[in-house]
Amino acid sequence: MATFVLVPGGWHGSWSFEAVVPLLERAGHAVHALTLTGLRPEDDDATVATANLDTHADDVLRLLDRTRTTSATLVGHSYGGMVIAAAADRAGGRVSRLVHLDAYVPRDGESCWSSTTERYREAFVAGAATTGYAVRPPDGGDPRRRPHPLASFLQKIRLTGTLDQVPRREFVHCSGWEDRTPFAELRTRLRADPAWQVHDLPTGHDAMHEAPEAVAALLLDEGAADTPTPGRQARR
Repeated sequence: MATFVLVPGGWHGSWSFEAVVPLLERAGHAVHALTLTGLRPEDDDATVATANLDTHADDVLRLLDRTRTTSATLVGHSYGGMVIAAAADRAGGRVSRLVHLDAYVPRDGESCWSSTTERYREAFVAGAATTGYAVRPPDGGDPRRRPHPLASFLQKIRLTGTLDQVPRREFVHCSGWEDRTPFAELRTRLRADPAWQVHDLPTGHDAMHEAPEAVAALLLDEGAADTPTPGRQARR
């Protein structure tokens, strides 16, 4: 039995994995979908204003402590890739697999702000104009989305090198929004890195909603949508 910890992207909560969770549980695995600090309906303004990347990494680490998990699969969507990287680096060997689901894969000293495109930086600035500390969700999309703590987008990650010891590191590239994705260069970089396995899914960014069965199959290592990488063959 595996233990999956699912970390949502910006503005989202645990509900973003609602179609994937039962598929993993049905296969007999333990699944924990998180809503990060500052994104919970009960969080007050002070909590939102002070939440940063460290706060969110600590959310994951507290879950590992509480559940006494020693071999976790961390799955991060979009901004959640920053969170699982930071958490894995501090988890003391308790993470056995990382899956960056159309998500940022930071190097030491990078932030979500520095890793994304100018289009998204402009959206962050515009979204935080009202409060100065919370980025309102982009127009459209799920009404359950909440303002996202700006500090978590801006904070630079500090990695010690422990992250590189995680046995399995995977990146899932969602190819259905090529005109807007901030991950095209990242995909190219990781495909050239033998330490990483790269998968392609022909969906938009929110693959969990568009193709939950394919996402679950990939997480369950059933080979759905896998494509070989130059340095490492996709598992079948």
